Amino acid sequence: MDERRRDFLETLLNTPSPSGFETDGQRVWVDYVETFADEVRTDAYGNAVAVHEGSGEGPEIAVAGHADEIGFIVRDILDDGFLRIASVGGADRTVSKGQHVTIHADEPVQGVIGQTAIHLRETSNDEYEDVSAQFVDVGAADDEAARDLVEIGDPVTVSTTIRELAGDRLAARGMDNRVGTWCAAEALRRAVAADVDTTVYAVSTVQEEVGLQGAKMVGYDLDPDAFLAVDVTHATDTPDVSAKRRGPVELGEGPVVTRGSANHPVLVELARSAATDEADVDVQLQAAGTRTGTDADAFYTSRSGIPSVTVSIPNRYMHTPVEVVDTTDLDDVAALLAAVADRASAYDDFHVSL
Repeated sequence: MDERRRDFLETLLNTPSPSGFETDGQRVWVDYVETFADEVRTDAYGNAVAVHEGSGEGPEIAVAGHADEIGFIVRDILDDGFLRIASVGGADRTVSKGQHVTIHADEPVQGVIGQTAIHLRETSNDEYEDVSAQFVDVGAADDEAARDLVEIGDPVTVSTTIRELAGDRLAARGMDNRVGTWCAAEALRRAVAADVDTTVYAVSTVQEEVGLQGAKMVGYDLDPDAFLAVDVTHATDTPDVSAKRRGPVELGEGPVVTRGSANHPVLVELARSAATDEADVDVQLQAAGTRTGTDADAFYTSRSGIPSVTVSIPNRYMHTPVEVVDTTDLDDVAALLAAVADRASAYDDFHVSL
């Protein structure tokens, strides 16, 4: 990954973007893709679409990651100046207490999610409180002082920074799914450089973590011939994952192509062959018997049905402040997506044969 691409990735990761409050992160993405896309547009809720206009001889495909991250929201301001919070998306109650947080008010406000000292609690009765029972301390003496700083409805994110681990591995909050939007943008850049015949839409959707809402909007609006969802998936190559939940996905072993449910068999085969024959990257396979849990679940039932597939980035510790990815996987996913865009021009449609 060169310096320009690395700077883009780090800026995305450092820009808070909780569901429903994605504007700042989307601005970063739009500013980047505007340098090479033929057109960039946004909709009323902030979904962003960048376009490479193909020759007109090929199909139209959309490649999308979601811009939003999990977080919290200020639910109440108590008389003593503490804040009650609620989850935004699937926030993990087991890792939130004792964390530094930022409340994104008119001006950022720093706080901590309180955790009673181990000396003052009965550890034999320890249990994980629901997020709704946890509180944020911003240092305010009372509710009047707190209201001078924040309002009910302000979003809250954990205040972590990017950390470089050994090799090509990075740790940060919000890898889910800023790495997917990075891959979508990079795939578009490569498609533009190759001047592929396929018309390619790179998309950064909003509100995936709260029900795939942005994808529902974009799927109806674009109506492409095919859709590739780029998201993270669980790397289960750590000692804490039980045998019954351990799967075939490992960090640093390449893109993950999902089979089953929403994943259209023609697109699965296209992704696998493009990876092997053009991108020269190894592919890991994953099964989805019911649903993918990605934007593909919204796209494939949009309008009369849009052939869809999920291409994923292995990710450790999902929905925690210390998600870990391998940057070689990001480059390989981008290469695979660009190869799919190139090879897709040979397809008149993506229908299954009956």
